[in-house]
Amino acid sequence: MNAARTCILTINGGSSSIRFAVYEAGEALRRHLDGKIDRIGVSGTNLVVTGATGRPQVSRRLGAAGHRTAVGVLLDWLEAQPIFASVTAVGHRVVHGMTHSAPEKVTPRLLAELHGITLYAPDHLPREIGLIEAFRTRYPKLPQVACFDTAFHRSMPRVATLLPIPRRYGAKGVQRYGFHGLSYAYLMEELARLGDPAATTGRVILAHLGNGASLAAVRDGKSTDTSMGFTPTAGLVMSTRTGDLDPGLVYYLARTERMTAARFQRMVNHESGLLGVSKISSDLRDLLAREARDARAAEAVALFCYQTKKWIGAFAAALGGLDTLVFTAGIGENAPLIRARICDGLGFLGIELDPKRNAKNAPLISRDAGRVKVRVIRTDEELMIARSVIRVLTLGSTRER
Repeated sequence: MNAARTCILTINGGSSSIRFAVYEAGEALRRHLDGKIDRIGVSGTNLVVTGATGRPQVSRRLGAAGHRTAVGVLLDWLEAQPIFASVTAVGHRVVHGMTHSAPEKVTPRLLAELHGITLYAPDHLPREIGLIEAFRTRYPKLPQVACFDTAFHRSMPRVATLLPIPRRYGAKGVQRYGFHGLSYAYLMEELARLGDPAATTGRVILAHLGNGASLAAVRDGKSTDTSMGFTPTAGLVMSTRTGDLDPGLVYYLARTERMTAARFQRMVNHESGLLGVSKISSDLRDLLAREARDARAAEAVALFCYQTKKWIGAFAAALGGLDTLVFTAGIGENAPLIRARICDGLGFLGIELDPKRNAKNAPLISRDAGRVKVRVIRTDEELMIARSVIRVLTLGSTRER
């Protein structure tokens, strides 16, 4: 990577969206632009780009573009931007990395490995692989780095990874992996930057509460447990995902509803959670606005807060106490009422919110006298990807092939 103008392109591909950003690498990474293509595969697909000031620069409707078309539009648009000539590497969020514990440079062998595990994340991995291959085809000399969302949790003790099913499945890689790792890695770096001693020698619970939601228990900087498991469907109730379910429900619905495995997969990922309980919306903002007059909305909000509170208590027990609690992502960063309801009754753990700080979404929302620091930190997965690219291509990957 040259010392002149060096820019990093980050790609965060989801099941129905692609987020991207361009950073200039210098003494600090500086974001030049970011954007997204959302609603991929349904009507109203859009390309939206904002500049360094945060003001919209581009807004283009793509109709009902499929994933392949959306990738082509993105590549064409990027190629037409003057700054793209300075892009020296691309970093991709890859949802599943199995045994990989750090970001790696993309190689033919790594791509073949990812193709072999697509069933571990069928809604995400095929599309992420498609993005990597599209860049590889059009720009074969451009280095690419895979940043694995599961890598942060590779430090979990074996007991936290085991699933209580016949051992032969574990030998095939069926275990608890955990996700949101790029977000969690960023939060831990931010905690260290803030001078919080718990980042390196303490007990931390990280609450990534957004459309997808999970918690992680961290001791001395290492993940020791997380709420998501073999897939991102496990753990907390989410916008459209169930979180943990009684496994006997599979057999019951197969017998009573003739529900196939594919239909069950769709239900638990896209039709459940807040949307399924409320029958109104998957967005907590909509539910909060209607909870006073709609019992279904009120129950969905209460369920989300109750489940999150339970997981905080469980992880505090697993950690043997708690020093710092961090809220992040769309709900965690912007919903004071939800944070207050989650923390209500957790004084026995040392969690005491300051109402005024919480209402302002302040960086520190706990009382000064509280034993546990409760923080709100805005996560930045794209910045974490860019940092990872710099580290891999500067220091070299220990697993590069």
